[in-house]
Amino acid sequence: QVQLVESGGGLVQAGGYLRLVCAASGGTFSTYDMGWFRQAPGKEREFVASITWLGSTDYADSVKGRFTISRDNAKSSLYLEMYTLKAEDTAVYYCAEGSYSTDARRYGYWGQGTQVTVSS
Repeated sequence: QVQLVESGGGLVQAGGYLRLVCAASGGTFSTYDMGWFRQAPGKEREFVASITWLGSTDYADSVKGRFTISRDNAKSSLYLEMYTLKAEDTAVYYCAEGSYSTDARRYGYWGQGTQVTVSS
């Protein structure tokens, strides 16, 4: 059973930086495609970024050029570096395993989420 645990969220001022970490266990992390999603209050969960097991990446237009997804297979960890944060980036951020898709339904396992709050 795959388990995913996110960390690194918090409160940051607009223009600031945060690095999210997703620690994976219970599976062969190096063979999984992984993704980051986020959900703001009153809104649906939306795609943020994804990375294949080979390292190819994809980003939502809203974060392209500001966020960077990466992975360390030796540490079974997924990362999301978020630069130049905006108030509209405020959301609970989730990591997910099993796909490279922008469609959340294609992912099989999810973490519990970590809150990111950007003050303007």
